[in-house]
Amino acid sequence: MKSPIIFIIVLLAIILIPKAEAQTARQLRIRSEKALHKLYNTNPGARAIGDKATAVLVFPSVLKAGFIGGAQTGNGVLFKNGKVQGYYNSSAISYGLQAGIQEFSYALFFLDDHSLHYLNRSGGFELGGAPSLVVANEGFSTAMSTTTLQSGIYVFFFGQKGLMAGLGVQGTKITQFTPSE
Repeated sequence: MKSPIIFIIVLLAIILIPKAEAQTARQLRIRSEKALHKLYNTNPGARAIGDKATAVLVFPSVLKAGFIGGAQTGNGVLFKNGKVQGYYNSSAISYGLQAGIQEFSYALFFLDDHSLHYLNRSGGFELGGAPSLVVANEGFSTAMSTTTLQSGIYVFFFGQKGLMAGLGVQGTKITQFTPSE
């Protein structure tokens, strides 16, 4: 049973890797800024958190595909005080009851220097092992008070396109890279 699952995961990785097109630093910055503005315009809670955040890591386009096994990948930009601080890749594999393909965006809001330092020193940030990770959906973010935000990392997923359904376990790794100029 394990070899068909490994085959499916490898096949999905082969399909997704070419889709994660090489972008210049400028193109990636522009796409990330547009994605963040879109999130802020559609979700006032995200804007309120962004105002309090030390830094924001934005992935404007993440591609995910899966059938039992799955894979996803996308590139993003870390902004601090409105300036680019680095470029990152998000890659994940998953396993479980899942099927489909989708594209989505997400933003990680680092509310303190400790959380941001963890991203920089970990050499491959795993979301499952991150300190104080909260996944915020629109209902959650509009109901919370920004005065309760003390520390940690908040995540907003947005701009979903395609169809992906499932229940499974996923590991995500975020690593720094240098895009072409």
